[in-house]
Amino acid sequence: MSALPPLSILDLAPVVEGATTREALLNSLDLVKLADGLGYTRYWVAEHHNMEGVASSATAVLIGQLAAVSQRIRVGAGGIMLPNHAPLTIAEQFGTLAELFPGRIDLGLGRAPGTDRPTMRALRRSLETSGEDSFPNDVLELQSFLAPEADSAVVRAVPGQGTEVPIWLLGSSLYSAQLAAYLGLPFAFASHFAPEMLMQALQIYRSTYKPSKRHAKPHAMVGLNVIVAPTDEEARLLFTSAQQRFLGMVRGRRGKLPEPVPSMDALWSPAERLQVERMQSESIVGSPETVRAGLAATRERTQADEFIVACAVHDHALRRRSYELLAALTVSG
Repeated sequence: MSALPPLSILDLAPVVEGATTREALLNSLDLVKLADGLGYTRYWVAEHHNMEGVASSATAVLIGQLAAVSQRIRVGAGGIMLPNHAPLTIAEQFGTLAELFPGRIDLGLGRAPGTDRPTMRALRRSLETSGEDSFPNDVLELQSFLAPEADSAVVRAVPGQGTEVPIWLLGSSLYSAQLAAYLGLPFAFASHFAPEMLMQALQIYRSTYKPSKRHAKPHAMVGLNVIVAPTDEEARLLFTSAQQRFLGMVRGRRGKLPEPVPSMDALWSPAERLQVERMQSESIVGSPETVRAGLAATRERTQADEFIVACAVHDHALRRRSYELLAALTVSG
């Protein structure tokens, strides 16, 4: 059986039905402390906007709080949607974090807006799509702001210059895989919600990778939905919260994370079920034995260098338990 790769956490700071945004943020602070003690490699939060069920919109602010209450674990963005921002602003934000928490900050970058068009206008003051088109140049500009200071630089990121915050490219298609390979950067694929092109993206990334000064070899991280419970039946029950959230996405509704339900049969049509199951096909849900086997099979299939795990469980105590059971697999499995 294939050995398990390092495990990391993707926290969408879920706001659950019956709770507040403040509670969601406090849960994230609690969870990062748990992850720190359990030995997870990194803890990432993602930039989303205008979503009632996601509390991580001010991503750099939240990262600072997460890093402040933890000691060892790397903390970062999975990711910052770079077209929403000037590269200098992101360099200053993450440069500040790197100065406060040296050696512990990651910067994952996405090309999508991470929101709807009205919110994109509110963020960018425009609906021009040049932000996506200029993404490669923006990545290079951001790298230059974080690189060791050049005497000829007219504009410097202060803080930021010289911190060399590690940059990752994130994606759910082939575009970022190709760009990450060309730039010699680590790559994370968002297969936890868009798994269709996972294997093709990994093949392109590895086969076209150009070694860079900081990264001699490709490093591929694979996103998974994982829920671990004492039994398969309980894990499947807890998973219905995530299934309901994805069903809402299919229907164009993005609310708070719902409570689990005994059965999804009355909630979705056959076509909707197929679509949700397709979106969630990279999910491993069950007892420790079931999840260990699923992770090993996924490692064998993808040859992932790292897994980053999302766990959308309504009850925070049960979410904690899932990550505790998952961490134990790296010791026993």
